Amino acid sequence: MIIVDAQIHVWGADKPERPWPQGHTEPHRPVPFSPDDAIREMDAAGVDRAILVPPLWEGIRNDLALDGVQRYPGRFAIMGRIDPESPLSRGLMKDWRKQPGMLGLRIVPSREPVRTLLSEGRLEWLWGEAEAAGVPIMVFIEPSQIDIIDHIAERYPGLRLILDHLCIPKRSKDEIAFRHLDHLLTVAKRPNIAVKATTLPINTTDPYPFRRLHPYLRRICDAFGCKRVFWGSDVTRMPCPYRQMVTMFTEEIPWLTAGDLEWIMGRGLCEWIGWELA
Repeated sequence: MIIVDAQIHVWGADKPERPWPQGHTEPHRPVPFSPDDAIREMDAAGVDRAILVPPLWEGIRNDLALDGVQRYPGRFAIMGRIDPESPLSRGLMKDWRKQPGMLGLRIVPSREPVRTLLSEGRLEWLWGEAEAAGVPIMVFIEPSQIDIIDHIAERYPGLRLILDHLCIPKRSKDEIAFRHLDHLLTVAKRPNIAVKATTLPINTTDPYPFRRLHPYLRRICDAFGCKRVFWGSDVTRMPCPYRQMVTMFTEEIPWLTAGDLEWIMGRGLCEWIGWELA
């Protein structure tokens, strides 16, 4: 079984030759986390591959992730970033996947300025371009934005969308973290929407193996099917060892079959974004 992490952030230092934007969000860790660091942690945890997602605090740049793909062939792919406000971003999708390792895009409508662009319908050009070019998009949204994404998926049935972190509100735990679950499950009817089961240990007060989360995961898997639920970590902000995030699924959830785990732990994500399996 191949194990593929659906989200890892890597970043460099904030320095004059490579400055972060003003007013940036705080990084997950006080020191940079490089592709080399990611490989060391992946190897120790038994993770074969990972999606590199350039973080918000570095601004609109994909350079470090592209370098990681070149230095570690076959271990990384990228869901990159663009500036949706810039006219220069229009037309990029047609050649987006020609960049080595660049398999898709990630946008964050839960934050400004993308939040307003989404609510005002000013991202229609992006959905259309991505659908035509076969570029999957990860979207990090709040529960209040689920209906907007539902309508986008309906209008662009060829556009593959992935909802980040199960749309769990920031800093929420246990029952509060999942009180939007009925709403989330309504979009399972869209065959072009999948979900990322990422960041879960920070969304519960339970210790490992985080059993309070298991009933919610079962409902999600029942609704979307295991082919559209993608395991991942966001490891740099996790409160537990990386290996426990793997074994929570592979060893501690008895109702997941070997076939289910094959899809959830990597095959489903690779097929969804077009990352060829060995």
